[in-house]
Amino acid sequence: MPTKTSRRAAVAASTPDTAPAAPAVRRDRTHYLYIAVIAAVVIGIGVGLIAPDFAVELKPLGTGFVNLIKMMISPIIFCTIVLGIGSVRKAAKVGAVGGIALGYFLVMSLVALTIGLVVGNVLHPGDGLHLTNALKETGHAQVSADALPPVDFVLSIIPVTFVSAFTEGQVLQTLLVALLAGFALQAMGAAGQPVLRGVEHIQRLVFRILAMVMWAAPIGAFGAIAAVVGSAGVDALKSLAVLMLGFYVTCFLFVFVVLGALLRVISGLNVLSLFKYLAREFLLILSTSSSESALPRLIAKMEHLGVSKPVVGITVPTGYSFNLDGTMIYMTMASLYIADALGTPMSVGEQIPLLLFLLLASKGAAGVSGAGLATLAGGLQSHKPALVDGVGLIVGIDRFMSEARALTNFAGNAVATVLIGTWTKEIDRDRVRRVLAGELPFDEKTLLDDAEGDSGNLPGQREDGEKELAKA
Repeated sequence: MPTKTSRRAAVAASTPDTAPAAPAVRRDRTHYLYIAVIAAVVIGIGVGLIAPDFAVELKPLGTGFVNLIKMMISPIIFCTIVLGIGSVRKAAKVGAVGGIALGYFLVMSLVALTIGLVVGNVLHPGDGLHLTNALKETGHAQVSADALPPVDFVLSIIPVTFVSAFTEGQVLQTLLVALLAGFALQAMGAAGQPVLRGVEHIQRLVFRILAMVMWAAPIGAFGAIAAVVGSAGVDALKSLAVLMLGFYVTCFLFVFVVLGALLRVISGLNVLSLFKYLAREFLLILSTSSSESALPRLIAKMEHLGVSKPVVGITVPTGYSFNLDGTMIYMTMASLYIADALGTPMSVGEQIPLLLFLLLASKGAAGVSGAGLATLAGGLQSHKPALVDGVGLIVGIDRFMSEARALTNFAGNAVATVLIGTWTKEIDRDRVRRVLAGELPFDEKTLLDDAEGDSGNLPGQREDGEKELAKA
C-alpha cells in the first residue's frame, strides 16, 4: 500500500514543471516621501505668496534640513574613497582618474563660461534699468570675506588636524585625508583588510542614518521654498524675468545639448535615462536650492549604477568644488547684466579677462554659503569694483536662480562621473544598462547594495579596481 510520501511524489511527478515561487519583494515606501516633498513645495509656494512675512520666518526649517544632510557628507566621502582606493593595487590608476577629472572640469568650465558669454551678449537683459543708492549698498554687502585668493585656497585644503577635516565641513579637506588614508591602506596590503572591513561597517551605518534623515525632507522643502517665495516677492520676479528666463534656457541647453551629446557619443547613454534614474535627487535639489543636499545620494547611486568606487569617490567630491557649470553660466550672464544695467557695457576684450578671473575666483569660494552671489560680488570687487554696485539688482532673484545653478551643477557632476568612468574603463556597462532599465532597483532603505554591504564579502585588493557585478 503506498505511503503518504510516495503518493506526494507521484502527484509531484504528474504535475507540470513550474518555476519556483519568487521571493517576496519588499515594497518601497519611500515614493510616498517624495510625493510629500512635492506637496510641501506647492504648499510652501502658496504660503510664500499669501503670507510673505510669515514665510520668511520659516527659513530655519530649510536650513536645518540642509545642515542635517551636510553633517553626513564628510563621513560618506571618507568611507567611499578609503574603500575605493584601499581595494586597488595600482596607485597610478587613482592618479589617472584625478588628472582626467581635473582636466575635464577645466574644459567644461570654459565651455559653460563661453555659452553664458554668447547668450548674455545676445539678450542684453540689463538695458534700461535704474540703480538706487539702497541697491548699491545691498550689492557691497554681498562681498564675502570667506572667499580666498588662489594660493590661500590651496593652503586651506590642508586641515589643522586629522580630525578637524571632519568637523569643519570642508569637502576638500576630507578628500585629502581620505586619499592619504586610502593610499596608506593600499600600501599595507593584507594587514589593512581589517581596517577596510571596519570602514565598510561605518559606511553602512552612515548611509542608514542618511536614509533616516531623508524623512525630514518634506519639512525642509516646505520651509526653504516658502522663505524664497516670501522674500523675493512677485514684483522682483517680474522686473528681472528676462534675466531669469535667459539663464534657465541657457542652463537647459547646456545640460541637454552639450552634456547630452557628450554622454551619447562617449558612453552611448541617453541623458534622459540617466536623469530619470536621478529624478529623486533633482527633486531634492529643487526643493532645497542646494546641490549639496544630494551629494551623498549621488555617490551611492553612481556606485549602484556600475561606476567603480575610486572613480565615484574622487570625481563627485572634487566636482562639487571644481565642476560648477551652472555657477559659471550664472556669473557670466550676471556680470554682463550688471554692466548693461549700470550703463557701462563691456567690450569682448574686457569680458574675457573678467570671466577668466571669475573662473579662478569660484574655486576660492568653494564651500562658501551662497557661493554664486558671494563669488560674483567678490570677483567683481577684485577685478572691476565699479560693477559691485549693481550686484544689488539681482539679490532679489538670486535664490530663484540658485535653483537652476544647483540643478545644472548636479547634472554636470553626474554626467562627469559616467564619462570619466568610461574613459578609465572603470564602469560596468552591462550593469549600467540593467540599472537604467529598472532591472536592478536602488535600495532606498540602506542606500547600499546588499552584496557590497555584506561584511563577510569585502573584496580584496584588485588589480584593475573595477566594481564587481552585484549578485542578482
